[in-house]
Amino acid sequence: MHASKKPATEVDFQRLFAQNRTIAVVGLSAKTYRPSHEVARAMQAYGYRIIPVNPMLAGTYLLDEYCYATLTEAAAALQAEGIGIDIVDCFRKSADIAPIADQAIAIGARVLWLQIGIVDEAAAVKARAAGLQVVMDRCIKVDAAIYPHRSSK
Repeated sequence: MHASKKPATEVDFQRLFAQNRTIAVVGLSAKTYRPSHEVARAMQAYGYRIIPVNPMLAGTYLLDEYCYATLTEAAAALQAEGIGIDIVDCFRKSADIAPIADQAIAIGARVLWLQIGIVDEAAAVKARAAGLQVVMDRCIKVDAAIYPHRSSK
């Protein structure tokens, strides 16, 4: 993983990591050598709850968490536990982001995070207009290692 050179001056990363503890990882792979798996495993080690979202693996368990087909399905299941999805971390191509952003808005997520190499300005504008913080072209694992991530909940 490489640190991004993209500025994110509008984001208070210390607050973001302290206040948001549940991360839906869209596109999480079962293959341990894939970046999505490595990042999700690291975020678990940092104390975050990871919610796998991958329609090809729905109904299985990844990193000891049940995998859902969609964000909507994951949010509904977690709501029964009194838990919301705080961060939607995307490991999908830029062309796939618009419907994921729409789902993130619909489920009441607080943050839309697009990993390194993923940018969708139109989806970002829409998500920001709905009140979400948006981070694009950055690695959540790298930023979480840099900024304190103690829970304030």
